[in-house]
Amino acid sequence: MRKILPLVLAALITLPGLWLRFSGAAMAPPSAALLSGVAILGASFLLLWACDVAQLDIPQTLALAVVALIAVLPEYAVDMYFTWQAGKHPDSNYAHYAIANMTGANRLLIGVAWSTLAAIQWIRVRRRITLDVEQRTEVLFLGMATVYAFFIPIKGSLAWYDGVVFLALYAWYIRLASQRACADCELEGPAELIGSLPRARRRAAVVALFVFAAGVILANAEPFSENLVASGKVFGINEFVLVQWLAPIASEAPEFIVAIMFVLRGQAATAMGSLLSSKLNQWTLLVGMIPGVYGMASGGFAHPLPLGGYQMHELFLTAAQSLFAVALLARLSLGPGAATLLFCMFTGQLVGPVLLKGVDLSALPFGGGTDGLHELFSAGYVILFAIVAWRNRRDVWALRKGAHVEQRIVD
Repeated sequence: MRKILPLVLAALITLPGLWLRFSGAAMAPPSAALLSGVAILGASFLLLWACDVAQLDIPQTLALAVVALIAVLPEYAVDMYFTWQAGKHPDSNYAHYAIANMTGANRLLIGVAWSTLAAIQWIRVRRRITLDVEQRTEVLFLGMATVYAFFIPIKGSLAWYDGVVFLALYAWYIRLASQRACADCELEGPAELIGSLPRARRRAAVVALFVFAAGVILANAEPFSENLVASGKVFGINEFVLVQWLAPIASEAPEFIVAIMFVLRGQAATAMGSLLSSKLNQWTLLVGMIPGVYGMASGGFAHPLPLGGYQMHELFLTAAQSLFAVALLARLSLGPGAATLLFCMFTGQLVGPVLLKGVDLSALPFGGGTDGLHELFSAGYVILFAIVAWRNRRDVWALRKGAHVEQRIVD
C-alpha cells in the first residue's frame, strides 16, 4: 500500500487538469493555471517512476538518450509551446517567455536544488557531496556548453547554428556516456513496485505510464502557459517573472523531491548526478531546440529568435552562474560553503529588484534598474569563477579527461 499510494495519488491529481482541457469549461486564469500546473506535477512524478523502471529493459545507450529526454519533458513542453507561439506571433511577448522559462529553470537547478542537496548532506553526515570520477564528463560538457552560451548575448541572437552547436554537444555527451560500464538499477517506492512485475506486464505498465503522462503534459502545456501569463495580468504581477520562476517549479519539483530522498537514504552522489545531468540536458538540448522550433513555426530559419536587451542580460547571468558552478564542481565535490554561496547569489539576484524597487541606482558603476543588477551579479559570478578556477586550476584542467570516458573505463 505504501508503494502504490503515491502512484495512485499522482494519477488522480492529473484528472482535474485533463477535465479542464477537454471539457471546455470556463475558469478564472489563476484557478486554471493551478489545475493545469498540478496536472503537470502529477504527470512528472509518473514520468520519473516510468523512466527508472525503463532502465531495466531498454539498452543503456538508448536509455541515456530517450529516458533523459522524457524525464525533462514537462519543462520542454512549456518552453517549446512559448517558442512555437513566438514563431507564429512574432510581435508578441512569447519569445521573452521562452527565454524566461529556460533561464529560470537553469538557475533554479543550481541556485536552489544543488545547494539544498549539499546542505542536507552536511546536516546529515557532516560531509561534502562527492561525485563519481566518471561524472567528470557531465561537468566538462556543462562547461563547454556554458562557454559557448556566452556568445549568444554577446552577438545578440539565438540562431539556428547556435542550436546545432548545442545539439552536437549533447550528442557527443550521449556518445561518451553510453560507453560507461552498466550500473545496477536500484528502484525505490512506486518504481520498485512496477519493477517487480513480470517482464511483459512491467513493460506494458511502463509504456502505459509514458503514454498517459506524456499526454497529460502535452494537453496541459498550453492552458498552463497561457493562464499563468493571464494570472500575472490579473494580480498585477510581471508575467515574465511568473513564467521564469513558477512554471519551472511544476516541472522541476518531482525530480528535486526524488533527489532529496536519495540524499536522505545516503545516496548523495546519485542525487547530485541526476540534477547535474538535468542541468546539462536543459543547457544543451533545451536551448538547442529553441531556434529549431522557432524556425519551423515562423516558416524559415533566416531570422533568429528575436530577443531584447533584458533577455540578453538574463542569458548572460544564467551563463555566468553556470560557469561559476563548473569551477566549484571541478573538484567533483560540493560542500556547505559553496552551496551557501550559490544560494545567496541566487537569492540576491532574485529578490534584489524587488527590495531595491524605486531606489535610484544610476550613480552606481553598474547602472540602474534590473538590467544593472543583472550586470552586477553576472560580474560577481565571473569574478568568483576566476578566483575558484585559479584555486582549483589542476582540477579544472583535469576535466579534459571527461572527454575520454571509454579509455578511462577500460584502463
